Amino acid sequence: MRRLVDGEKSVKIHGQWVPVAARIERIDSMSAHADADEIMRWLRGYKSAPRQTFIVHGEPSAQDALRARIEAELKWSCSTPEYMVSVEL
Repeated sequence: MRRLVDGEKSVKIHGQWVPVAARIERIDSMSAHADADEIMRWLRGYKSAPRQTFIVHGEPSAQDALRARIEAELKWSCSTPEYMVSVEL
């Protein structure tokens, strides 16, 4: 089975093939349970800020705290989208 992270160029959604127009990144060096300091250290490694950063994992209070920290320290646009919200990239 090919996955987006393996370079798949399209995905089947509701029975229709949709082209992938995104760069997929895989982070093997970090635990899924990294703490905020580890996440901030990793984010600081980017050469430039992404247009938008989405916080989609964790409890709402932790998401909001990380969002606020990213905005304050890195000055990045950051959000914590609600469940089932669609975002056009």
